[in-house]
Amino acid sequence: MPQCGKQGTVKTAAVLTMGCKVNSYESEGMAELLEKDGYTIVDFDSKADVYLINTCTVTQIAARKSRQMIHKARLTNPDAVIMAAGCYVDRGTRGLLDGVVDILIPNKDKGDLIGLLHQYTGEKQVDDEPVDLADKVIREDKERKKGAVKQLTIRRAGQRTRAFMKVQDGCRQFCTYCIIPFVRGPLTSRPVEDCVEQARILAGNGYKEVVLTGIDLTMYGEDLDVHPDLGDLILAVSKVDGIKRIRLGSLEPRVVTPAFIEKIRQTGKLCPHFHLALQSGCARTLKAMNRRYTPEEFEKAVRMLRDYDPDAAITTDIIVGFPGETDQDHQEALDFVRRIGFAECHVFRYSQMEGTAAAKRADQVDGNVKKVRSDQMLAAAAEGTEAFMKRMQGKVFDVILEQKESGYWTGYTQNYVKIGVQMPDDSDHHGEEIRVRADGYLDISNANHEASGLEKIMKGERQL
Repeated sequence: MPQCGKQGTVKTAAVLTMGCKVNSYESEGMAELLEKDGYTIVDFDSKADVYLINTCTVTQIAARKSRQMIHKARLTNPDAVIMAAGCYVDRGTRGLLDGVVDILIPNKDKGDLIGLLHQYTGEKQVDDEPVDLADKVIREDKERKKGAVKQLTIRRAGQRTRAFMKVQDGCRQFCTYCIIPFVRGPLTSRPVEDCVEQARILAGNGYKEVVLTGIDLTMYGEDLDVHPDLGDLILAVSKVDGIKRIRLGSLEPRVVTPAFIEKIRQTGKLCPHFHLALQSGCARTLKAMNRRYTPEEFEKAVRMLRDYDPDAAITTDIIVGFPGETDQDHQEALDFVRRIGFAECHVFRYSQMEGTAAAKRADQVDGNVKKVRSDQMLAAAAEGTEAFMKRMQGKVFDVILEQKESGYWTGYTQNYVKIGVQMPDDSDHHGEEIRVRADGYLDISNANHEASGLEKIMKGERQL
């Protein structure tokens, strides 16, 4: 059996996250488990004793990138222990990884990472010692029929101002294009009291903003005995001292009800940035996708959110070229996107995912047609983004500063507009909350992402 790190040397581990914010949270949790076991976390491009790739399989491209990163790790250090975790593993593609991956970790076993690693390397596994709630990582998962599951709890995240907090897992929507319900398992919500304790831990370690994430966040609480809903959870987390902002992951439009609006109004901490997953603005296509709402119902949800806050950023996902989509269907979707005027749209060309109902359809759309429709949808989406950004000009926002870029301290407004401010001194302003007036754009590069849509950096003038 291989040993991780020679006697007297530092054991190193590299962790790479593919895909969604839920994976980001779980990667942070697994990295903390590795650190607790004596590993030093290093950059993924470095030579390490252990490589952990938290995979994604939501699209064929994501699956391919996951495989590429696994092979890259093996090439970087042929003697390393390679661990593949997550949705690509659960998809049942294990044979594709034979001879490359040493340890396969399904989603339900991510919390047992260290036990699996010790078993493989032949190290002696110590029994879990009694711990207080702040350190506890074992949670009984009543929804899963295979026994107790170790859930992941994090103390720190990749940045000091904002931390992801996974509160829910699993999905039972079964959209016809999506493989996720088959690889993430049944609906599982984290109890409110556990979420509150996690928020306390994060606040105690300096985090001012938490992002509540889940595979189907809208379904939060439906599997719990007392049936709290997402609004109840937001209210509870908002009462944690030190947490100044709460953001939400992707939502379904049905979550937006008068009762939900009233609960988030009471918190005073929920950021007016709502990612409502549309997928198509055409009623016929939505029905074929099994999305369970109409364009009219989606638009009603948007109106309610804008009545709650006229400056709310409404963002979305759009799929073009879904099987059977006609030119008329596409035009209806274009018209809908223009009418709503989203602050940002993520546009995807439909790709067949083996194992889904949509992949079996004979009326697949030609690739060249998908490209044309994608370009048209991107242009329509850009119109909405530009209009939204213009409306932000001259408005005053509170910004939590995160990093220094090209002489400017940058951070995000409550509605997730990135703003850069010149501070009066050279001290560290990380985590400082200031009031600024948005005024035009900054012409500075950002190495972390393309400067498009909401990621354009607006110039901010500090308001004293």
